[in-house]
Amino acid sequence: MERLVQCIADNVVSPLGLDSASNYQSVKAGKSGLQHYEGIAMSKIDRMAVDVACKRLDIPSDRYTFFEKILLVSSVQAVRNSGIDASSERVLFIVSTTKGNVSLLGSPAGFPGERVLLGVAARQVSDFFGNPNSPLVVCNACISGVCAQIEAMRALKSGRYDYAVVMGADEQSQFIESGFKSFKAVSDDFCRPFDRDRKGLNLGECAATVVLKASDSVPDDCWELVTGAIRNDANHISGPSRTGEGSYLALMETLRCCRPEDLAFVNVHGTATAYNDEMESIALYRAGLTDVPVTGLKGYYGHTMGAAGIMESILSMYAVRDHTVLATRGFAVQGTTYPVSVSPELRVTDGRQFIKLLSGFGGCNAALLYRLNGTW
Repeated sequence: MERLVQCIADNVVSPLGLDSASNYQSVKAGKSGLQHYEGIAMSKIDRMAVDVACKRLDIPSDRYTFFEKILLVSSVQAVRNSGIDASSERVLFIVSTTKGNVSLLGSPAGFPGERVLLGVAARQVSDFFGNPNSPLVVCNACISGVCAQIEAMRALKSGRYDYAVVMGADEQSQFIESGFKSFKAVSDDFCRPFDRDRKGLNLGECAATVVLKASDSVPDDCWELVTGAIRNDANHISGPSRTGEGSYLALMETLRCCRPEDLAFVNVHGTATAYNDEMESIALYRAGLTDVPVTGLKGYYGHTMGAAGIMESILSMYAVRDHTVLATRGFAVQGTTYPVSVSPELRVTDGRQFIKLLSGFGGCNAALLYRLNGTW
């Protein structure tokens, strides 16, 4: 019998709170973590709040960089809530990030230069838990968080591990800001996903963790990670496909396991750049999903890079449990060639499944299908 994969714990650390429930309630209430910093709109996690959380969780903050600390604050809480023994060799740690300890570039600040290497930073986290396995690092641009969950699912189904702690994070820096500005992809104002007047994305900070478990069966009222797909259409080093090819193929793979009418919603990438939102609308149209509710969270957090796929999956789980399609903050007037069912207001849903869709640099695309088992 094929092993199933169950989500047994989660945590989100962001400017809107240091746990998943706080984040969900803030988003549902329409609150945003985006602010203006020196002429650019972005979200930033309060450094002092992280240090306070480290003290509460017995994390020696002086031993870790900010990037490592937010990973630990998120993962420690999720692991404790799961009740697993994270020091077991049957537990795999996976870290999703695009830049890791980017703030150490050119300024080590008392830390060894090797800590800028993603694998070394990830080892700081797994060593904190006393885990004997080498942690995996997934670094695949914007789709890293979804890819990390797919990698965890494959590892658990293989029988090599019983649990996977999947975490994602990125911090913002001048290096990242200048890179996105060079693409002319950043908006000075708060982003407007799928809107006619969208001008670009905002950047953001977040850390998020899910703890996944291999199971012979998934109990009622529990989340199952049903399937996932990664499809690369190799369109351009930074620009998405004009036909939505990779996203369409990833969506169609997830739809092998569900019907469109059973979906509560599709949680999209929704960066508010001209080409991303257009490409996603085409992919949704080609997949026959234009009538399925669509929701995007970038208007609350900005683009959180390595954390996005995990954080947005978690908040989608909370929304489905709450019979809610979250509002897409910043959206007002349809601005894509193919209209999609996006709304600036909260909506009610009875669906028990959702698709999480992401796209990224190099024409990479990924999608997940989560299902809440049982009946209402």
